[in-house]
Amino acid sequence: MQHPYFRSIVLIERLHRQFLELLKAELDRQGIRDINNVQTLILYNIGRDELTVGELTQRGYYLGSNVSYNVKKMVENDYLVQERSQHDRRSMRVRLSAKGLALCEQVRTMFDGQVEALSGSDVSPEALEQLNDSLLRLERFWLSRAQHSMASISSAA
Repeated sequence: MQHPYFRSIVLIERLHRQFLELLKAELDRQGIRDINNVQTLILYNIGRDELTVGELTQRGYYLGSNVSYNVKKMVENDYLVQERSQHDRRSMRVRLSAKGLALCEQVRTMFDGQVEALSGSDVSPEALEQLNDSLLRLERFWLSRAQHSMASISSAA
């Protein structure tokens, strides 16, 4: 029998993919074809903030090269506004355009509908809080293991 840890890893990855499929279905239902599900999630995570691509990578835990490509596409399709930082001319800052804010609001409405639908299911808010607590503890564990591994690599060099 496999340890629950391994099942959790697979389940987290599978749930993320299923969530992205749900987001894609919503975009398709609304006839939105100029942005994909991953880009929409990045957009939602930016929200009303103004960030550098590096900050977006750190906050969203996206892969750097993918973020750069996705930001470029969202700028081209008028979901994001990209400007040079006034404080550091080497870095670019991004924020949602009016079109991006409108899509972000549509996603928020979708989430609200999902929360409402959850009230009629066997997934309680308490169960979700327990799940969130467990996922945060797992995240902290992974971060500590990554830091431990990095320290080991540094000391070996």
